[in-house]
Amino acid sequence: MKAATIQSYGDVISVTEIDKPSLKDDSVLIEVHAASLNPIDNILRAGYLKEMLDLSFPHVMGYDVSGIVVEVGADVKSVKVGDAVMARPNQDDAGAIAQFARLKENELAIKPASLSHAEAASVPLAGLTAWQALITKGNLKKGDKVLIHAGSGGVGTYAIQIAKQLGAYVATTTSGKNAELVRSLGADLVIDYKTQQFQEEISDYDLVFDMLGGDTLTDSFKVIRKGGALVSIKGQDTEDLASKYDVRFEWFFMSPDGAMLAELVALISAGNVKPVIDSEFTFEQAGEAYDRLATGRAVGKIVVSVK
Repeated sequence: MKAATIQSYGDVISVTEIDKPSLKDDSVLIEVHAASLNPIDNILRAGYLKEMLDLSFPHVMGYDVSGIVVEVGADVKSVKVGDAVMARPNQDDAGAIAQFARLKENELAIKPASLSHAEAASVPLAGLTAWQALITKGNLKKGDKVLIHAGSGGVGTYAIQIAKQLGAYVATTTSGKNAELVRSLGADLVIDYKTQQFQEEISDYDLVFDMLGGDTLTDSFKVIRKGGALVSIKGQDTEDLASKYDVRFEWFFMSPDGAMLAELVALISAGNVKPVIDSEFTFEQAGEAYDRLATGRAVGKIVVSVK
């Protein structure tokens, strides 16, 4: 099959011929229709996490995927050939930008007919990251005040909408040119990070969701009430700050979860959450798609249409 691969850390992405994944009893094989990109893709490609997640080569790029089931493992009960599905596969099954991909039954969700494959592929990693940060880790509830950093990004666009569905008051940081977008997604307060200091604009928040790290993360402690929480996908050592401000701090990697993804998809099907697509590229343009990702300026998700 054809796949968008790298042959070593730091390599350019090229479409090459590799073996199709083998079927496992607890998994399905899908014909991939679309995949989407995430910042973690380029971080892994550069080798920054190789002590934690060592890649084998050739490595197929991409984690988010949507497609049609073509083979079903012996133990699979809930999915059949012909079903349209979507998932963020585990590390062993990663490799979304390819003609075929393998997905574990417990990591996939049925794609609703109301979503295109491109839209469906944009949901899993970013949507689950937002869901797990706000709900699983952040315990966000109705009436809480939450600050979501990078509100116009792939994760941020989902986080704003999920937080509003929970009944929270949502502040977000973004650039001025994306202010109307984040307001349309439900943000109550928009802070332009280019002209404003968020720590001077708000205080006594119940939760901050950080995706940026660095000074943004450390300054976020200043705006949280005592006993509040800061959840981040950047693993900095902030134990002293958490103690100083009497704030609970958690950092995490998202976990693939088909049942959780199905809950999010139900909100999307009902029209309560919508995917935000920055741009779409063809299979052969996968390298260009990753160049776009590397700019850090994508608004929503970048998608590669494979079929």
